Amino acid sequence: MTVSQLIIVFFIIQIIHGLGTWKLYQKAGRKAWEAFTPVYNALVLMKIINRPWWWVIILFIPIVNQIMFPAVWVETARSFGKNSHVDTFLAIITLGFYNYYLNYVADVQYIENRDLKPKNGVADFLSAALFAIVAATIVHTYMFQPFVIPSSSLEKSLLVGDFLIVSKLHYGPRNPTTTVAMPFMHDTIPGIKTKSYLFSDKFEERNTSWKNKLQLPKLRFPGFEHIERNDIVVFGQPADTLRDMNDFTPDRNYYKPVDKKTNLVKRCVGIPGDSLEVIDGYVYINSKKNVLPDRAELQHNYKVHLKAPLTQSFIRNYNIEISKDKHGQWIMQKIYQMNDSIWNIPKYRNAILEIDALIETNSEKENIVEIASYIDLSKKNLKDLNLKKVSQKYVLNLTEENAEKISKLSGTISVEKYSSKSWNKSVFPHNPRYQWNYDNFGPVYIPKSGDILDLTIENIPIYKRLISEYEGHKVVTRGNQIFIDDQPATSYIVKQDYYWMMGDNRNNSIDARGWGFVPFDHVIGKPVFIWMSLDGINGGPKRIRWDRVFTTVGGDGERRSYLIPFLVFVVGITLFNRWRKKKKANKAA
Repeated sequence: MTVSQLIIVFFIIQIIHGLGTWKLYQKAGRKAWEAFTPVYNALVLMKIINRPWWWVIILFIPIVNQIMFPAVWVETARSFGKNSHVDTFLAIITLGFYNYYLNYVADVQYIENRDLKPKNGVADFLSAALFAIVAATIVHTYMFQPFVIPSSSLEKSLLVGDFLIVSKLHYGPRNPTTTVAMPFMHDTIPGIKTKSYLFSDKFEERNTSWKNKLQLPKLRFPGFEHIERNDIVVFGQPADTLRDMNDFTPDRNYYKPVDKKTNLVKRCVGIPGDSLEVIDGYVYINSKKNVLPDRAELQHNYKVHLKAPLTQSFIRNYNIEISKDKHGQWIMQKIYQMNDSIWNIPKYRNAILEIDALIETNSEKENIVEIASYIDLSKKNLKDLNLKKVSQKYVLNLTEENAEKISKLSGTISVEKYSSKSWNKSVFPHNPRYQWNYDNFGPVYIPKSGDILDLTIENIPIYKRLISEYEGHKVVTRGNQIFIDDQPATSYIVKQDYYWMMGDNRNNSIDARGWGFVPFDHVIGKPVFIWMSLDGINGGPKRIRWDRVFTTVGGDGERRSYLIPFLVFVVGITLFNRWRKKKKANKAA
């Protein structure tokens, strides 16, 4: 919905309101024209229903107003003597058009000094719950939002099971563009797997569907901080085509509005105006190696050759995170020696002795899992294959510190940092002109608002998505020419800032190396606090990591928990409120 369309819709709503309430305004001692005057009519209505003027502000806040409008419809009916459960039901189920019946048909009288106190405990509870939901929705939508780390892309800087408080005030809160949505439900309604918002998800309908006409223009309120290099940021995944956030099933023709994209948390390693390159898994900005904060712990894949099998104690001692496939098997590679007859079996030919070569050309997790499944099925498989185990080779995800420690062990044959040199088709910009992969990538320039990009056939694969998907233009190439909105183009003026988001767990992170730039309008906020940290949320025994509870996300040095000061503060406030109430009661007596 454009700004002009939004204005038209706004005035249509004012006319509908005026036509349905002007007689009610008159019965309340007001003028008929006041029912038709935008904004002023809402202020007058608050006086009629004996509610505070600031309710008007809430009526204009997207998402929150969906809760407040039914309350106003009910209060309007009650102001004219319609207090029954049936009246309340009709006011809500008719989306406020019950007022037309009161305005033109029913013989109602205005109750000027009606009692606003709920008549019973149930009504009192519902009234308190309504405003608790309104307050929580405002805080959740515009100020702070809880977020949980679901995957290991930022290990060991942030851990799976860290529950974060994300501030939307730092970078400026966004207005919700989706006007019809369930509060507190980002993507789907639990249990029934139905979208929690109204929007066309089909490619052919996304520009024509009436549902999309209800979308509000993008707007961002000012923040008090800019995104700085190495900040940890929560944002909506730009290339989000997930139908279900729970099973991560992609569909290339599935589209979501910008405020309903899958939430991700990564480190911003590149800001607008930077030239970024990844060499052997390390980020270089403007030809200088990026220096991370001291709390950041990078992890890379290392080929570790051991004399003995990997043990659970070894895994615990070096804090190694080894993923498991869907069958519960460790994702690891073991080298076996086989006889010539087995080599002629296609199923195993490229699965065992050629593991290193396969990893070199296939860095996707699915390929590694497939290789592991051939080897780790059971002891019976190994016996049938007549294999003789000669050594233990693993691909382990390690910090530099742990890799150094393991390399010095007497049971270690070799430790080699893995770095792919071949093209990975899943890596941005998914074009054979750019033979990049997750370990070696770029250089690529990160545009800033106002930049004039010189466009060529060679670099258009890098900027095509930016111009088309994020800035709303039609981009096609014909021969050696580039057309933007059907006009020949050799340059383009960038409309907003872009960022480069990556995980600290470099070989286990789907990030900007897969989808490219992250536009500023996709940025949600800055994680500021870990209020809970739970180990084992993705399986296994659960335990609280007390050393991480109530710690800050940013900062230098060792983490410090503020749990005790917080509990002291809560107890202090509780005791103070009790003392104040007791003192007030004594004065009243």
